[in-house]
Amino acid sequence: MSGAIGFIALAAMAAVAALVSAATIALRLRFADRGVDQPGHRSLHERPTPHGGGLGIVAATLACGGWAGAAPVWLIPVLVLAAVSWADDWLDLPFWLRLGVHLASAAAVVFFHGAGSPLLVALQVIVIAWSINAYNFMDGADGLAGSMSAVGFAAYAIGFAQAGQAALAGLCIAVAAASASFLLFNWHPARIFMGDVGAIPSGFLAGGLGWYGCLIGAWPLWFAPLVFAPFLFDATVTLIRRACRGERVWHAHREHYYQRMVRGGFAHDAMCLRWLLVMLAGASLAVLMLLFVEASGWIGAAAWSAVLVVLGRRIDRQWDRHMETEPAK
Repeated sequence: MSGAIGFIALAAMAAVAALVSAATIALRLRFADRGVDQPGHRSLHERPTPHGGGLGIVAATLACGGWAGAAPVWLIPVLVLAAVSWADDWLDLPFWLRLGVHLASAAAVVFFHGAGSPLLVALQVIVIAWSINAYNFMDGADGLAGSMSAVGFAAYAIGFAQAGQAALAGLCIAVAAASASFLLFNWHPARIFMGDVGAIPSGFLAGGLGWYGCLIGAWPLWFAPLVFAPFLFDATVTLIRRACRGERVWHAHREHYYQRMVRGGFAHDAMCLRWLLVMLAGASLAVLMLLFVEASGWIGAAAWSAVLVVLGRRIDRQWDRHMETEPAK
C-alpha cells in the first residue's frame, strides 16, 4: 500500500479488518465455556463472561497491517505481546514478567528508530510502556476499551494519511475497524471481554505510534495525548491516588472514574456512551486542530485538559455523595 492514500483503499482495509475481527471472535465464542471471567468484588460484570475477544483485533491488525506494508518493528511486538498476554489471561503470569515484556517491546521500537541520550531513551520507553499498562487498566467495562480504540486509531489514521504515511494509516484504520467490529460483541451486556490479549497490544500501538508520529513530524507532540486524553487522564490520576495511599498499584481494583460511575448508580451502557462522547469530542478536536489550526494546538490541548479535570471533579463529588449515603442503605 504505497503512494497516494485513497479513500477506497482505506475503506477496503477497514472492511477486511472488521470481517477478520468478527470471524475470529465468533470462532472464540464457539469455545465460550473455556477461559471465563467470573464476577468478583473487583469487577463490574455480574455474570460469567469469556475473555479473549481481543484475538479478533490482533488477527486483523497482523493480517491487514502486513497487507498495508507496516514495518515488522510494529507487527512483531504486537504478536509477542499478544502471545504473552494470552498466556497471562489463562495462567496469571507474574507481574515482573509481563512488565519486562512490555518494557522490551517499547525499547525495541525506540532503538529501531534511533535513540538519543540515555535519559531521553529511558523517557521514551517509559512513555510507551505506560501507554501499554494504562490501556490495560482501562479495559474494565463493557465497550470502553473497544470504543477508545475505534475512535483513537481512526484519528491516528487521519493523521498518518495527511502526512503521506500510507502503511501506518492502513495499520491504524485496520485497528480502528477491528475494534468497532469487536464492539458488536462487547457492548453491554458483553458476550465476550477483550482481555489482556487485546488491550496490551492496543496500548502498545497507541503509545508507540503516537510517539513515532511525533518523531517523523506527522503530528505535533500534543496530538497523540489529546486523542487518548480520557484514558490517560483516568489511568494516571487513579495510579497517583493509589500510590499516595500506599496501595499496590498493579493489583486489580475498582477506583477508576468509569468504575466509580457504575458503582455510584450509572447504568453500564449509559456510562460507556458518555465516555464515548468524550472520546469523540477530544479526538475530533485533535484532528481539526492538526488539519486547520496546528499552531493553536497547545492551547486547545490545555483547554481540553481543563474540561477533563472539571468532569473528573464532578464524578468525585458524585462518588463522595454516594459513599455518604451508602452505609444507610
